[in-house]
Amino acid sequence: MDNQSEYGLKDALSYIEACNTDEANKILTTTCMHDLANPDIAFTMECACYWKDIFSRMNNESPYENGDYLLREWKTFIQTKSKQPNVYPEAIYACCRGVFSCALNHFHRLLNEKDPVYRSDILKKVGLCYKKLGEYENAKNCLAEANNCHKSQADVLAELADCYALCGEDRSAKLLFREAFFLDYKKIDVEFFDSNLINILVQKTKELGYTGEMLNAWIPVYGVLWGVFNIRRSLRAQEVGKLKQDIYALENDNKDPSRATEQLVPRLINLYFWLIDYCQTINDSRLINEVLLKIKILDTNIYNLYVM
Repeated sequence: MDNQSEYGLKDALSYIEACNTDEANKILTTTCMHDLANPDIAFTMECACYWKDIFSRMNNESPYENGDYLLREWKTFIQTKSKQPNVYPEAIYACCRGVFSCALNHFHRLLNEKDPVYRSDILKKVGLCYKKLGEYENAKNCLAEANNCHKSQADVLAELADCYALCGEDRSAKLLFREAFFLDYKKIDVEFFDSNLINILVQKTKELGYTGEMLNAWIPVYGVLWGVFNIRRSLRAQEVGKLKQDIYALENDNKDPSRATEQLVPRLINLYFWLIDYCQTINDSRLINEVLLKIKILDTNIYNLYVM
């Protein structure tokens, strides 16, 4: 790459970061056109063209729809570009800065919302944008407020856990991740996680062949088995009652071929793990042995990993 192309590429990346994909494309097609064989320039041009098209579609939508559209498109972008050969990390970083800065501006316009459920959703997305921009304290504050507005949301707690992990607060992160996947694994979007703490667990679980909701269902199980979800809290009496009710309902579903699903097994095993934790706090060895037998019947391999 000659000096002209090097400087042109640097300027183009700066414009992408500033959400100005039009100017980035102009620079790439003028100063770098003679050097398109360079994979970094070619990849950056692809990225600039991709987001120029996306940004052009947002003019007539509401701030919420614009911001949400950018978040969805980011997932598609990452899933597509990460599989290409010769990925240029600086271009991915510039796109990340540009996309989440733009999304943040849209969501910020809605922070006066009074409805607690809607406000919680907006704060969650503001927090996600801050996290992607590396502003972890701002992200934690927004996500904590989102949780206060509307309690016990799995997706909010998972994002908050990711922020704690990124800040080196692993104990809090592990506790919240386990809580989030217990509450509702289906609502958690693993594609937005950034911390190694959870991403290594996600990747290792993917390598076992799981995808989609099955992946999310098995993550808390392997999180326990591999020592990631090893921080626990005491359950309140009301929670113990609901846990037992949920187990009873899922056990009945498992007996009925018309209601049994693939996700039922990991979901049941995760609930059994929570029940065993509770039994350990009250020293109920009889019930622990009963639950262990149920796990063994459901999945011998998981049982062996758990008791070894």
